[in-house]
Amino acid sequence: MNKVCVVAGVGPGNGASISNRFAAEGYMTVMLARNEDYLAALSTTIDNSIGIACDLSSAESIEKAFARINREFGSIDTLVYNAGSGLWRSALETTLDDLYDSWAVNVRGLLACTHQVLPGMLEKNAGNVMIIGATASLRGGPQSAAFASAKAGQRSLAQSLARKLGSEGIHVGYLIIDGIIDLERSRARLPDKPDNFFMKADEIAKNVYALTQQDRSAWTFELDLRPFGENW
Repeated sequence: MNKVCVVAGVGPGNGASISNRFAAEGYMTVMLARNEDYLAALSTTIDNSIGIACDLSSAESIEKAFARINREFGSIDTLVYNAGSGLWRSALETTLDDLYDSWAVNVRGLLACTHQVLPGMLEKNAGNVMIIGATASLRGGPQSAAFASAKAGQRSLAQSLARKLGSEGIHVGYLIIDGIIDLERSRARLPDKPDNFFMKADEIAKNVYALTQQDRSAWTFELDLRPFGENW
C-alpha cells in the first residue's frame, strides 16, 4: 500500500509543487484547500492524488476532511502544512478580527491538523510533519503585524512539536521561505525582476521531500530557503 501524504493548503506554487513531488515519489497525495474546483482540476494533472475541500481555519472542517482521509486511505505518513494567511497592515490598521483570522490559519489550523495525524504516526513510531514558514516568523515588519505574529507563533508551536515528538520517531521540520515564488501573478506585479530573483516552487518541493527522507540520527528542524539575491 502506498504511503499517504496530506498537503494542507494547496494553490498554484508551493502547494501544487509539493503535492506533485510526493505523488511522483509514490505517495497517495491528498490535497486540502477551500477551492474545490481548483483541486479537482489539479488532481487531473497529478497521478495518485485527490483533492478534498477543507477550510483550514475551521476545526470542524479539518476533522471532517481527515475522517474521510483515514477512512479511505488509512493512517497518514506525512503532513505538509502549507497554509498561510497574510495581511499587510500596520498594527494600528490591524483589527482584532484580522489578528484572529491570521492566527486561526497559521497556528490553530496547524495544531488541529497535527492532532488528526498523530494517532497513526504514534502507533507506527514514525512520520513527518513539515511546516512551510516565512521570514516573518523571525521578525515583524511595519506592515505585517498580524502575519508576522502568527508566523512567529507557528514557528514556536513547531519547536514544541519537534521537541515532544522527536522521541516518538516523528520528524517535525520548519522551512523558512524567504523570497517571492515564481508565479504568473508575481511576474505581473514585478515585471522588471530577472528570472533569478524568483524562487522556483519545484525546487522548494524537492527540499521538503528531502527532509522527510533524513535518518533520525541527523534530522533538520529548521531550513532557510532563499534565492542568492535576497536581502537577509
